[in-house]
Amino acid sequence: MKKIVLGILMTASLISCQQEKNAFIHNTTLINDYEERKEIEAKFKKKVEAFQKKTDSLSQLFQIEATEFQNQAAKLPQQKAQERYNELLQKQQFMQQQLGLEERQIQQESQTEIDSLISKVRRFIKDYGKKNGYTYIWGANEAGSVLYGQEGKDITQEVLKALNDSYKK
Repeated sequence: MKKIVLGILMTASLISCQQEKNAFIHNTTLINDYEERKEIEAKFKKKVEAFQKKTDSLSQLFQIEATEFQNQAAKLPQQKAQERYNELLQKQQFMQQQLGLEERQIQQESQTEIDSLISKVRRFIKDYGKKNGYTYIWGANEAGSVLYGQEGKDITQEVLKALNDSYKK
């Protein structure tokens, strides 16, 4: 009986002596310094710049057309001037709708890629934690999910390097 009690006490003390392996990652740093995110950002920056150039060109062309109409409007019969004004108004509305649609598509595509990237990073961290024996990996962010953590428990750079190395493959 004494051996059983002694065995249980030894087992309990061994279990209580084991420490869980915990760490934290600065979420913002990890995402901002991740190479794939930088490439996605650069890709969409180019798309936005091209969209902005297109928008500027169309606006300039429309402005030229509107100015020409203003110059000719006084010489046209009132009904013709009104018809031409309505045409220009419809053209402007159609152009704004098309540009708005294109802008929303770019935003949606960007958001879809960012959401996919974040899911990928979460899966990577989960696998990283399992492979390296972590019980918990916390996320530190501006909202304060980790208000304090020992420097030695910050594995942001370690995970970032592994994530970027994985991406390069």
